[in-house]
Amino acid sequence: MWRELDVVQRTGSTNSDLVARAAGGGRGLGEGVVLVAEEQSAARGRLDRKWVAPARSGLFFSVSLRPGDAGVPMERWGWLPLLTGVAVATGLARAGGVDTALKWPNDVLVTVGGEERKAGGILAEAAGDGGVVVGVGVNVSLRAEELPVPTAGSLGLAGAVSTDRDPLLRAVLRGLEDWYGRWRAAGGDAGACGLQEAYAAGCATLGRVVRAELPGDRALVGEAVAVDGDGRLVLATEAGVQEPVGAGDIVHLRAAG
Repeated sequence: MWRELDVVQRTGSTNSDLVARAAGGGRGLGEGVVLVAEEQSAARGRLDRKWVAPARSGLFFSVSLRPGDAGVPMERWGWLPLLTGVAVATGLARAGGVDTALKWPNDVLVTVGGEERKAGGILAEAAGDGGVVVGVGVNVSLRAEELPVPTAGSLGLAGAVSTDRDPLLRAVLRGLEDWYGRWRAAGGDAGACGLQEAYAAGCATLGRVVRAELPGDRALVGEAVAVDGDGRLVLATEAGVQEPVGAGDIVHLRAAG
């Protein structure tokens, strides 16, 4: 699937570079392009949050996908960050020998000193007609003094048996190709291709009491009980209703009683 892979020493954001290319700059952008950076000066997460890491300390890359060309309905594209999360977690476990978990919708977690910490993030952005660029950032070899915030983590701090970025990247890309192929062949039906079950199995958010910070300065507290067929997080509230959350920040409060 990966027909083109470029590695650059430094750029602002691999996501921004591929989105710009999809908009008509340079050679255009088809499916299967991978852009890897040794360092990013303007890396972004969700809600335009900055992602800061020393050069050559992690995996910083973006890929181009075109689910629209395969007839996958746009309403199912919301699964792409979750699908990527499954591929990242699986690849890091296989090649790095480190346990990971997923925080809905786009964080990769590791355990450092008995504490759950964010070691990676995923950002999906529309790119032209029928295209999506998915970016991944993972802290690999960062030492404690290099962390952007004390609550962050890295594969090295979590006891990974390998922090060689080459096999880690290869493993993640293999997993992404596998899961994307299954999902695309199923027309984006996450239940039919097994993606919904795989995501739920690795999601640390499920079974916990969480606070969802929603658009419009609203908040919703409840137990995360499921990820539905549209990739939304379903919360069971104290009012006795189940409410799906499609977008928002999730704060893990405590394990469910």
